[in-house]
Amino acid sequence: MTAGKPLRADAQRKREALLATAREVFDAGGFFDLRFDDFARLAGVGTGTLYRHFPTREALAEAVYHGEVAALCDRARQLQATLPAAEALATFLRGMVDHIAAHEGLARTLATLWADRSGALAEGSRALEQAVTDLVAAAVQDGAIRDDVDAGAVMMALHGIGAAHDRPNWRAEADGVITLVLDGLRRPHAGSG
Repeated sequence: MTAGKPLRADAQRKREALLATAREVFDAGGFFDLRFDDFARLAGVGTGTLYRHFPTREALAEAVYHGEVAALCDRARQLQATLPAAEALATFLRGMVDHIAAHEGLARTLATLWADRSGALAEGSRALEQAVTDLVAAAVQDGAIRDDVDAGAVMMALHGIGAAHDRPNWRAEADGVITLVLDGLRRPHAGSG
């Protein structure tokens, strides 16, 4: 497959079927339980189609990851375009907790696959950080949040939430961390203190 050349409609459908199947298997936590060729069978395509689009298990996982990041970045832009800046940031951060909870299997699979290949995730991480940077900058510009905390601190909190997903009360604690981050970002009112 030549990079940059658009896929025919049927080839695009087959590629999307493979990605959808991989997402389901990730979310169920069974990525390593299947032979790689089984993804083709589950997606209803031939093994040649699988290997044409994704020559390795890692290539398939990377494509799913980049698709998820693109969807999250699109969501950030949509929120920024339709909500007041502070509300867009809060909605996005709470949505990230929902996303982490819904895709725990994907996170575990990626961590296992790329334990020694952190560069494979770097591009997606930069894109996601840019989306958060844009949300934070808009909220700062609106005067809704402090201007002395950058998006890196917010990303660090999100990474910490994701890394702690094995804790027994993870969901409630994750929501609490987001509340803490949002409260900490809020601009103090004049005369308070």
